[in-house]
Amino acid sequence: MEFKDHKAIYLQIADSLCERILNGKWDAEDRIPSVRELGATLGVNPNTVARTYDYLQQREIIYNKRGIGYFVTPSAKHEILKTLKDNFLQEELPVFFKRLKLLSIPFNEIEEYYKKVMK
Repeated sequence: MEFKDHKAIYLQIADSLCERILNGKWDAEDRIPSVRELGATLGVNPNTVARTYDYLQQREIIYNKRGIGYFVTPSAKHEILKTLKDNFLQEELPVFFKRLKLLSIPFNEIEEYYKKVMK
């Protein structure tokens, strides 16, 4: 995994794990790699992975079975989608609309393009 400078590494790891859940690589109640396993795989300090797992636990995406490991929560996909949707609506969409206005692109032109892409 290549890390970018614009975002904390533990958040980039969290995004990657969430993507695996959304893509169906990990389903509800699946065990995920241990902190040490994932740290070794990614080439990062296990403390960074532990921080990622703490973050995901707070968001109710994973949970810890003491002595057994970390598992995907039954509501993980729902929580991830909710967070991504909220982020898109609050942060990305306003920038998009601002850009549309700046470029004088009518919304119906965007709608037509959207229909073409979604076919």
